[in-house]
Amino acid sequence: MFPRLALLTVGSLLAVSSTQAITPDGRHKLVFIAGKPSHPPGMHEFHAGTMLLTQCLKDFPNLVIDRHDMGWVTDEATFADADAVVIYADGGKGHPAVQGNHLETLRKLIAKGVGFGCMHYGVEVQADLGGKEFMEWTGGYYESAYSCNPIWDAHYTSLPAHPVTSGVKPFNTTDEWYIHMHFRPAFGHGNEATQDGPAKFVPILVSPPSDATRDGPYVAPKGPYPHIQAEKGVPETTMWTLERPDGGRGFGFTGGHFHKNWGNDDVRKTVLNALVWVTKLEVPAGGVESHVTEENLAKNLDVKPLPKAKGSESKK
Repeated sequence: MFPRLALLTVGSLLAVSSTQAITPDGRHKLVFIAGKPSHPPGMHEFHAGTMLLTQCLKDFPNLVIDRHDMGWVTDEATFADADAVVIYADGGKGHPAVQGNHLETLRKLIAKGVGFGCMHYGVEVQADLGGKEFMEWTGGYYESAYSCNPIWDAHYTSLPAHPVTSGVKPFNTTDEWYIHMHFRPAFGHGNEATQDGPAKFVPILVSPPSDATRDGPYVAPKGPYPHIQAEKGVPETTMWTLERPDGGRGFGFTGGHFHKNWGNDDVRKTVLNALVWVTKLEVPAGGVESHVTEENLAKNLDVKPLPKAKGSESKK
């Protein structure tokens, strides 16, 4: 049973409108985009996850969040005064950022110094469709069959000094933490903070997967891949930040597969800190404080069919 946690300090977790109030002058604005429903219950709960994180930041000073569902904003006019855009959604060729003219829309925002972050499957794009842009905008990306997606218990025993880690204690949690990402060439696997001219890349969460993790199976494709097995003992960066030459900020967070992990205080604080940081607001010394309950975690979940029982599939 998931451990019971204290009630949200910002009040009961209620349904939040997909498009919230117009940003008052002088406030920093985060456009938060949730992807379409996917995966079995409790996984890829983009709607519920963005609702919960938005509620946790509801009273954060000088910040307004304009949250949207189904993979994109209802009106692109909301981008006009945005300080950052963060996408928590499925990726690959179906990534919201690569549909229609969305890459061009984002490119114009990035040129203005707007922050950009992606979470979980949202860090995956194709090398020839979004890869170059994600490398520049966030510092890295996941490529199918080069990177891989095992479910494993990552132990984050050491955290760098960075606003995103403010108040975060070392922790471990089981998630579909992606490994062997593409990072900007100077960064290699990104296990050390690196300057690339005026750009600054900082690994935030780093852990060495076990040998068994590298041997697979991975979630999809199952693997194992020889190039992943060959790096046994090598630490992997599963969350990172980038300060771009244009003055904007970027981050990637590969966790977030299991909705219940938003109940982990340190996982949640790390991501809340990142949402504040990418929007160019100051993260409090102790990080963003929030508390949720099991009841909060159970709210706003997508209506999804339950997984079929073993042996119930019809034979072809």
